[in-house]
Amino acid sequence: MPIYEYQCSACGHQMEALQRMSDAPLTDCPACSEATLRKKISAAGFRLKGGGWYETDFKTGGKKKNLAGDAAKPKEGGAKSGAKADKPAAGAS
Repeated sequence: MPIYEYQCSACGHQMEALQRMSDAPLTDCPACSEATLRKKISAAGFRLKGGGWYETDFKTGGKKKNLAGDAAKPKEGGAKSGAKADKPAAGAS
C-alpha cells in the first residue's frame, strides 16, 4: 500500500496517510477540521541498487548504469594493493 502526502491549504498542516490506490483522497484536515486537504506530489522513498533481477534482466549494453553500485566497489590498483606490495620490503630492511 502506498503512502500519500497531504497538505492543508487553510492551515498548512502536513501529514502522511497509508491508503489503497482505490481509496478516495482525504479531504478533511485533522488539525483545523476544514475540507481543504490536498494530495502532494512526491518521489518514491527507495532506490533499487545492487546485483538483483532489475540489474541483470532489464539493463542492456556494455555500460553499467547503476552508479551507486559502482561507488561501493574498490578500484583495481588502488592503495590496498600498493600497501601489500610495500609491506614485505619494509620488513626486510
